[in-house]
Amino acid sequence: MSERFGRDEALALLQEWTKGESLRKHGIAVSVCTEAYGRMEAARLGLAGAEAEAFVEPYACAGLLHDMDYERHPSLEEHPFVGVTHLRELGWPETVLQAILAHADYSGVARASHLEKALFACDELAGFLTACALVKPSKSINDVEVAGVKKKMKDKAFARAVKREDITGGAELLGVPLEEHLGNCLQAMQARAGCLGLEGSPVI
Repeated sequence: MSERFGRDEALALLQEWTKGESLRKHGIAVSVCTEAYGRMEAARLGLAGAEAEAFVEPYACAGLLHDMDYERHPSLEEHPFVGVTHLRELGWPETVLQAILAHADYSGVARASHLEKALFACDELAGFLTACALVKPSKSINDVEVAGVKKKMKDKAFARAVKREDITGGAELLGVPLEEHLGNCLQAMQARAGCLGLEGSPVI
């Protein structure tokens, strides 16, 4: 990807289009999880160093940008189409744009590439893991465990807006067992707890 289209530019666009703190944090969380899958895929392909970093960049960017237009254009008619149109005008690579379109079930864009599958698989899960962290007394992602996440997934009243079928379907798309998928994203978010605002505080 061109230097004009890296994660710094993606983050700046997210901040420009999205003023709400929780939606900004959601974009960062999805980016962190999607990037983790990009790193796994780069390793599987035998990429290292600068080559691996270049491979991973679109994953991080797609995560940051997937909901950038949602605050201004939340309707099914407009999201994510308005954002993608703007990104296309700026010259962003089609690989990133296709992934953003494919994360919306109603866009008609199939999830074919690994990036497209990873973004879809991480979107709802990142939100769910955030919710799991925020109900902890410490409000820390570091206190969340996979077993607890699985239990919360069965509780329909908890984070009811999160589509459980997208989490399970995303794991299937990636060919990863559900428990492993939950662990992969949880680990990625724990490693970046600070930038997600989920490091929490000690419980006295």
